[in-house]
Amino acid sequence: MEIRVLKYFLTVAQEESISKAADSLHITQPTLSRQLMDLEKELKTKLLIRGKRNKKITLTDDGKLLKARAQEIVELSNKTEAEFLVDEKNLSGDIYIGGGETEAIRIVAKTMKELSKIYPNIKYHLYSGNGEDVREKLDKGLLDFGLFIEPIDKKEYGFIQLKEKDRWGLLMRKDSLLADKEFIEPNDMKKIPILTSRQYLVKNLISGWLGYDFEKLNIVGSYNLLYNASIMVDEGFCYALCIDKLINLTGDSKLCFKPLKPSLEAGILIAWKKNQPLSKCAKLFLEKIQKNI
Repeated sequence: MEIRVLKYFLTVAQEESISKAADSLHITQPTLSRQLMDLEKELKTKLLIRGKRNKKITLTDDGKLLKARAQEIVELSNKTEAEFLVDEKNLSGDIYIGGGETEAIRIVAKTMKELSKIYPNIKYHLYSGNGEDVREKLDKGLLDFGLFIEPIDKKEYGFIQLKEKDRWGLLMRKDSLLADKEFIEPNDMKKIPILTSRQYLVKNLISGWLGYDFEKLNIVGSYNLLYNASIMVDEGFCYALCIDKLINLTGDSKLCFKPLKPSLEAGILIAWKKNQPLSKCAKLFLEKIQKNI
């Protein structure tokens, strides 16, 4: 498969029309159609469902799979090309950073700010997701760095441990049964409806704190990012097991956060793939954040 043809395919998927895609790509419609048919022959599968006149092009299941893979391939190709076109005298380039929700992202912002004063042409691209999402993109080379909240398996990564720690607790309504408590203890958790993080390693962490099996909790669902979970809490559906300082609880907020007791804290680290060479821009970022830490 050629990168060029994958870009053609992605344009058709976006435009939902071969004629519109051909106009966007500045090639003839027959040329584009032939390239797509050759791609289907190469992959030995049907990728597009071609409607009648004026009907939208839709993707088959295999077409949807190729779209997801092609987006990653093209993104990685663009990232690689940019890394080799760095101007040494006037350094420019792109740094890709992923992370879960944590107050510790401020150290990343501080580093960006300081580095941009020296190298204003470096651009930063942020991806928000839970630890598993970020790790997958880091492994594929789509990210240079990932900001992780422990626990995380660190074997395959170089990493810097941050001084900051996140504190676990329960997000709840101010009129909930547990809102008058200063702390949340294991016995408080047994019957209440709880939304919890989707990351599988969190279960072991919480089980250790509880002193009993995590599965004995009344888990009504899971979340990967906390904002939507906080709306479920605000509507009175549940409590959210989460870390502190991610939701604004000032002003007219109906919510409050109660820390766990005994205290349960999570370490935070910034990591990069051990066998993945860093670009010149990424190396500068790493040096600067090490100094800041």
